[in-house]
Amino acid sequence: MERRDKVNYYLDLAEMVSQRSTCLRRRYGAVIVKNDEVISTGYVGAPRGRKNCTDLGYCVREKLQIPRGERYELCRSVHAEANAIISCSRDKMLGSSLYLAGTEVKTGEYVQNGSCCSMCKRMVINAGIEFVYVRDDKDQYRKISVSDWIEDDESLEGKKGY
Repeated sequence: MERRDKVNYYLDLAEMVSQRSTCLRRRYGAVIVKNDEVISTGYVGAPRGRKNCTDLGYCVREKLQIPRGERYELCRSVHAEANAIISCSRDKMLGSSLYLAGTEVKTGEYVQNGSCCSMCKRMVINAGIEFVYVRDDKDQYRKISVSDWIEDDESLEGKKGY
């Protein structure tokens, strides 16, 4: 039996965490790892005590036909990355890696060209996370150096999406 490589192992964990997501569009899971130890996890869902989209049976952004990567202030959910970050102290996250896996709810396919949104990028930067690994399919992923997000400040150009 061939052993799963570590990056895909952590991405598999993120994918499993995503199964708790309550978004009607996409299921995302995030796992933060430092020194080969999982220090936090997060998935997409409404803030504690508020109704999830799965409870309501609709998505406001979908009803309004808002494209991916825009108008997050209308979304009921807290993103997976944000939930993982707020569940961990910054001193533990300094120099860590975040593993992110997302699937489309309707098709079950992996989110194409997935990445952190601009708000989550800012949180990842401030958390002191060093690398973000994003799953593209069951075995392929991208490794992103968070320092690239600092140097390539998309907010200066008004870029939308993720």
